[in-house]
Amino acid sequence: MSLSPDFRPSTRHAQLGEAFYDVVKPASFPERRLRFRNERWAARVGLDGLTEAEWLDHFGRFAPLPGSFPQPLALRYHGHQFGVYNPDLGDGRGFLFAQVHDLHDGRLLDLGTKGSGRTPWSRMGDGRLTLNGGIREVLATEMLEAQGVNTSKSFSLIETGEDLDRGDEPSPTRSAVLTRLSHSHIRIGTFQRFLALDEPDNIRRLLDYVIETYWPGLAPLPAAERPTAFLEALGGVTARMGAQWMVAGFVHGVLNTDNINVTGESFDYGPWRFLPTHDAGFTAAYFDHAGRYAYGRQPSVLLWNLCRLGECLLPLAPQAAIEAALGAFAPTFRQAFVEETMRRLGLELEGGEADTRLTETFWTFLRDSQAPFEQAFFDLYGGEASAARRARSPAAEAYSGDAFAAFGTMLAAARSRPNLRLDHAYFAAPEPCAMVHAEVETILGAIAAGDDWAPFHAKLAHIAQMRKAYGTETAALPT
Repeated sequence: MSLSPDFRPSTRHAQLGEAFYDVVKPASFPERRLRFRNERWAARVGLDGLTEAEWLDHFGRFAPLPGSFPQPLALRYHGHQFGVYNPDLGDGRGFLFAQVHDLHDGRLLDLGTKGSGRTPWSRMGDGRLTLNGGIREVLATEMLEAQGVNTSKSFSLIETGEDLDRGDEPSPTRSAVLTRLSHSHIRIGTFQRFLALDEPDNIRRLLDYVIETYWPGLAPLPAAERPTAFLEALGGVTARMGAQWMVAGFVHGVLNTDNINVTGESFDYGPWRFLPTHDAGFTAAYFDHAGRYAYGRQPSVLLWNLCRLGECLLPLAPQAAIEAALGAFAPTFRQAFVEETMRRLGLELEGGEADTRLTETFWTFLRDSQAPFEQAFFDLYGGEASAARRARSPAAEAYSGDAFAAFGTMLAAARSRPNLRLDHAYFAAPEPCAMVHAEVETILGAIAAGDDWAPFHAKLAHIAQMRKAYGTETAALPT
C-alpha cells in the first residue's frame, strides 16, 4: 500500500466504549466511480500516495486503513431538530470509518461517511446518499474553505451505481458515498443523549475525553472547572464560525443540535445556500416554513444550541457558572464579526470603535444597496488599492449612489492589509467566484442530463484560484 511513512492512524474513539457507538458493516455497492478526491488534504494526512484502485478500496468498499478501526463505528446521539427533541437519532447513513493525524499540526482528524449504508440508527431510511447531495457537499466545503470558514473537508466522493427514490428530486436518482474529514464526529447531541438517559457518569466521561482529545489546554484544570471552561471555549470557536458564515453570506439550513460539533467546525451540508444579496430572512431549506434557520437568525440559533449543551453540563457544574460561560458568546461573536468582515475586505484592523463603525457602515451599505453579495466583497477587497477595478465592476453603479457614500469615505481612509495578492489573475476578472443557487443547479443539471462533469470541474478550478488569491490554501485551522 502506498502510504506516506509519516501516516499516523488512530483508534482513539474506541476508548470511549460501546455505550457511545455501534460496530457496523458498510454497504456493498454495485459499482464505484471516483468523482472527487481531495489531493491537498490527502497529502496532509499521508494518503496522497494511494493509487486509484486503493482509494476506491478504502473509500468505496471501506477496507480498513492500516492501524485504524477494523470495522466502522456508527456513533450514538440525540438532538433537537427544528426545536423539537428527537431521541431516535444517531449515525443512520454514515459512520466513523477511521481516525488519522494531521501531518501539519498533529491534531486528530476523523474520516466520517455519508451514504455508506444502513445502521441501527437508520430508522426507515435506506442509508444512502444521492449523487446530487454529494456534489453539493463538495461544492459547499470547497467554497467555504476558500472563504476562510472553519469547515469540514469533503475528502472523497464515489458514485455507487444504485437508483434511489427521493421525494425532493426527480426519481430514480443516482447514488454516491461521501467521506468527509473533520476534527470530531462528537456533537452537542452526543451529550444530550446521556442527559436524556440520566447517565451523568457518561457525561463526565465524554467531557473528559473531549477535553483531553480536542482541548488539551483545558486538561490541567481542576475537575470542577472543566465543564464551564469547555463550554466557554467551544462557545468562542462556534461564535467565530457563525461570524464566518455571516460574512461569507452562507446559510447552513439545518442548524440542529446534532449538527454542532465539539470543535466548532461547520459540517453536514444539506439544503445550504449562499446569499445572492443581503437578506436577513433568507432561508436555505424549502421545509423551513417559519424561517427558524434564516440567515439573520443563525447567531441566535448557535447560542440556543450551546444552551442545550449547557443543560447537559448542569450535573457537573453550578447553573450560575454555566450561565456565565454562555454569556461570553455574544461579545465574542460581535468581535469576530468585525474581524471577519475586515479580513474579507482586506483591511487592516485599527482596533476599537473605528473597526466597529466601518463594519456597521459597510453592512448598512450592503443591505440598502442590494449589491450582489460576493461581488461587493470582491470589488472592495483591499480598499482604495482596488478603486480602479471597482470602477470597472458590473456592480459599479452601486458604488456611486447615496448608499455607498458614508462607507466610501471610510474606505478611502482605511489601510489595506499587507501582502494582499491583488496582482493575482483571480482579481483581473470582472466577476468573482460565487455559488448562488442557479449556478449549482446548472452544474447538477449538466451531470444529470448528459453526464457532463465539465462545469463541476471548472467550478472547482475557479474555487482553487480564489483560494490562492485570498491566501486561504494553507490557512492553519483554529485551535
